[in-house]
Amino acid sequence: MIRYNLRCSKDHGFESWFQSAEAYETLLSAAQIACPVCGDSSIEKTLMAPAVRPARKAGEAKPKLSEPTSEIEAAMAELRRQVEANSDYVGLNFAAEARRMHEGEIDQRAIYGEAKPEDARALLEDGVPVAPLPFMPRRKAN
Repeated sequence: MIRYNLRCSKDHGFESWFQSAEAYETLLSAAQIACPVCGDSSIEKTLMAPAVRPARKAGEAKPKLSEPTSEIEAAMAELRRQVEANSDYVGLNFAAEARRMHEGEIDQRAIYGEAKPEDARALLEDGVPVAPLPFMPRRKAN
């Protein structure tokens, strides 16, 4: 894929993505590229700066994705640790377990899990105290 900065004959600037330079030329010659502002099909490429990343220094350590890189990420990691240490993961049974606790069918305990948005909304409408967590539960992968 290649992105071009384009301009129509009425001086409207816009950008568009193309499969290749040849694809751009084919579409341009067939008048299949049009200005999104005025519909003009007289289009030309304008000056663009390439998006080039600087090379990494040889001695520079790569960041570890599992380690927080900011105070906010560290706070989120600590919140996750606290939730996982002090509550039971009930998975996709969260809505049913929360409702059963609220109705007194089972003992109260701290739980977390997953619920469809409509199930969570129904819990809230029924007065069941639930709140979304700002992270996804860890799932075991094969």
